Amino acid sequence: MTQLDGVRFVLDHGAKPDIASGRLEPWAKLMTQLARRPNVVCKLSGMVTEAGAAWTAAQLRPYADHLLDCFGAQRLMFGSDWPVCTLAASYRDVVAVARKMTSQLDQAELEAVFSGNAVTAYGLRLAGR
Repeated sequence: MTQLDGVRFVLDHGAKPDIASGRLEPWAKLMTQLARRPNVVCKLSGMVTEAGAAWTAAQLRPYADHLLDCFGAQRLMFGSDWPVCTLAASYRDVVAVARKMTSQLDQAELEAVFSGNAVTAYGLRLAGR
């Protein structure tokens, strides 16, 4: 146990993997290690800018799958990276590709990734809840 075990960490942009080069390592190994810490959550964001303007969903898939495998639907949260994402895609395209990367999840898991995990991680209070 360390002094930081009680601190919630939000890993932004999936730690910016080198998607443009197609390399998974050492990023994948490091994500696996970070995911072992229950106080770390990860944003599924920034992928299109890391891939570059000519990105494809197939190019993003191994990175999104690895984040889902490591963090699961309960510690992964969608982030748009707007307005920076507009260097490589529209906001609509970013949301669409994130939905595609998470299409295997059930409804409860999708709600966690696209809203619930952010509410928990950031301690948000939503009106009407």
